[in-house]
Amino acid sequence: MTSLDQTPDAPAHSRLEHFPITFFATTMGLGGFTLALRAGEAVLGLPKGLYLVGFWITVLVFSLVSIGYAAKAMRQWHAVKAEWNHPVRLSFYPTASVSMLLLATALLTISKPAALALWMVGTGLQGALTLAIVSNWIGTRSFQHGALNPAWFIPAVGNVIVPVAGAQLGFVEISWLFFSAGMMFWVVLLTLVFNRLVFHDPLPGRLQPTLVIMVAPPAVAFVAWLRLVGEVDAFAHILLSLGYLFAALVAVQLPRILRLPFAMSFWALSFPVASLTIATLLYAENAHSGVHLTLGAGLLVVLAVLIAGLVGRTLLAIARGEICQPE
Repeated sequence: MTSLDQTPDAPAHSRLEHFPITFFATTMGLGGFTLALRAGEAVLGLPKGLYLVGFWITVLVFSLVSIGYAAKAMRQWHAVKAEWNHPVRLSFYPTASVSMLLLATALLTISKPAALALWMVGTGLQGALTLAIVSNWIGTRSFQHGALNPAWFIPAVGNVIVPVAGAQLGFVEISWLFFSAGMMFWVVLLTLVFNRLVFHDPLPGRLQPTLVIMVAPPAVAFVAWLRLVGEVDAFAHILLSLGYLFAALVAVQLPRILRLPFAMSFWALSFPVASLTIATLLYAENAHSGVHLTLGAGLLVVLAVLIAGLVGRTLLAIARGEICQPE
């Protein structure tokens, strides 16, 4: 053990070094829950202001995670570089830009100028991260099949989220650009991920919850498509149906996943469920479907229970000192 390890602040330095980029997945889940509450207010008649509570909680968590990771970047830059070079954690960097885009969408009914400013920052960051990560994937670096997992969808999902607020802010052409990129990468990655899941070793335990991420791309794409075209057409039906298909596939795997020891990767369950909930409620609103209204209400209850469980288990892990530890 070095003398640096023996200093009183060594544990804090160690925790900071192991403060992962994956923590931004919590703000993705909370942001999705906030937007689901807003959809519930419009369609289900939930009490006004519930989504405002969710919004400010998301802002608080996003701020804390951002400050923590900024401190890591300033004091433990080598650890940030190691994460960027990590074949799995690399895909989690867009969780920061996606969180900004979700907050910008939530801001639309609070302050449109603030929503516009945050959307522009989030969109720029999302575009830069997409180019950087895809260039990393297809560059001179070699990735093994074991590194491929559903978290690789996150950069693609991030692109599809851009039009959700972008179309409402008037940036139609930019929204179509990001939507097209997201859909293309989704189709490519879906093929690669299924090949990895079927023909190679099972995902490691900590990555098992990322299977649920497969629900998010079609569900988010449905919401984005609805904002872009303004109606539920045939393609919208296909996207929503695919969301339900992937939800059914991962639901079969959930009993096994939920028996695994808790890890922060369990937050990967939250945003996909939130996105499917929002898509279902929006369909119910636009198609006047009582079946989807009931289904959306049920999904919102499931989402609320899931978020409560994840928050509680995360706080317990913090109290026990189980997070920010070397893996």
